[in-house]
Amino acid sequence: MSNTVLEVKNVLKTFGGLKALNDLNLTVKEGTVHAIIGPNGAGKSTMLNVCIGQLTPDTGSVTFNGEMITGKKPFEINQAGISRVFQTPAIFEDLTILQNVMVPALASRDGDFTFNAFKSLQKENDLEEEAMKFLQEVSLEDQAHNLAGSMSRGNKRRLELAMCLIQHPKLLLLDEPTAGMARHDTNRTIDTLKKIKEGGMTKIIIEHDMHVVFSIADRISVLAQGTIIAEGTPDEIRGNPKVQEAYLGGAHL
Repeated sequence: MSNTVLEVKNVLKTFGGLKALNDLNLTVKEGTVHAIIGPNGAGKSTMLNVCIGQLTPDTGSVTFNGEMITGKKPFEINQAGISRVFQTPAIFEDLTILQNVMVPALASRDGDFTFNAFKSLQKENDLEEEAMKFLQEVSLEDQAHNLAGSMSRGNKRRLELAMCLIQHPKLLLLDEPTAGMARHDTNRTIDTLKKIKEGGMTKIIIEHDMHVVFSIADRISVLAQGTIIAEGTPDEIRGNPKVQEAYLGGAHL
């Protein structure tokens, strides 16, 4: 049986009188693609924010590779091996695509994210080959020397994925990786995620597009009103009446 990489245990997170996460429990196994689905407002992004230290739970804990990470700062959690692709791409639009991929590797190596990216890049050439390898992973190598600000939204999402991969994370968190994409960009992203899946990296993916979820997920957890209401393989989730009612008002997934 696979080892547990991430364990979210009895997490409660409130905002005023709203329970965004309500006694949430989640276990993610090594080498799997674990999808989190659920209606808007279910608490999916809040859960990721708790996992990366952007939010502190009111009660409960998050354990990563056997180590408690609740209360740690986001950069400490990143250095421990968790990287996240956000809903809105966080890139350096005035740098080239290649330079964008080099920046997080330099920051990770130097121990924090407060360094001057422009000055550091002027002194570094040894990371170019590695950065190009990850651009090839996301099919952007032919645009390496273009400015990142000129990219389409779909390409920006894949660029941010490469920026995470060069950090060699043990766990990759993907928050709506195909949101706002045209279908052809979505299909290219599915192909990219399938390729990365073959490498065995553990991933958590939050995604509304069920075609994406059922294409790449090994296991699916369904979140509703801040708690997990069902969990299983894609086939088990697809045929679960409780999930159909909570997620699509009774319609089949």
